[in-house]
Amino acid sequence: MRTRPANDFSARNSTQDIRDRILEAALPNVPFDGWTWKLIEQAAVNAGYGDSMARSVFPGGLSDALDHFSSMADKRMLERLENIDPETLRVRDRIHTAVMARLRVLYPWRDAVRQATSYWAMPSRTGRGIRIMWRTADAIWNWAGDTATDYNRYTKRTLLCGVLVSTILAWLEDDSHGMSETEAFLDRRINTVLTLGKALGKMKSFTQPGKTRRTS
Repeated sequence: MRTRPANDFSARNSTQDIRDRILEAALPNVPFDGWTWKLIEQAAVNAGYGDSMARSVFPGGLSDALDHFSSMADKRMLERLENIDPETLRVRDRIHTAVMARLRVLYPWRDAVRQATSYWAMPSRTGRGIRIMWRTADAIWNWAGDTATDYNRYTKRTLLCGVLVSTILAWLEDDSHGMSETEAFLDRRINTVLTLGKALGKMKSFTQPGKTRRTS
């Protein structure tokens, strides 16, 4: 694969598309084969590329592939949220809506999420796993309209990371109709962190200039 400049927008798009296609080819087989590099190489072939393409677009190996799995879920979450105006929702409802959108994106691949969660739980990988979760929390808060640049930005995202981790673990065990148990769990967690944030004075409802403040 010809190397292109990192700032070449079309090259980046092409790489992202190839990564998506390889993962889409891999995901149906994860429940049977697990997340392995051999699986990713075979998926590249199944997607119509040579097996060397896997290393070209995932130079860091399996960790890069699993990193992109989360990134792809974030992107598709935001696509689901495109027609929702967060300004019409309370803060807690914005977070609820975004988290549930992401879980619905991932629902067909729940076993792949389970195995990815185990992969990132290994001590040698937890640092990157935390950064990946932070990226998701950042995407959610950005969609929700948060523009804070002070310590509030980091507090909100840190608290949301905790909500995401615990909710994903609950979701993996949820066999209720329509993920109703997960939704109830998520609401309880959001209530807890909002209460904690207010008590610490570090989580405040944010207001866009010239707009009426909505309560959480």
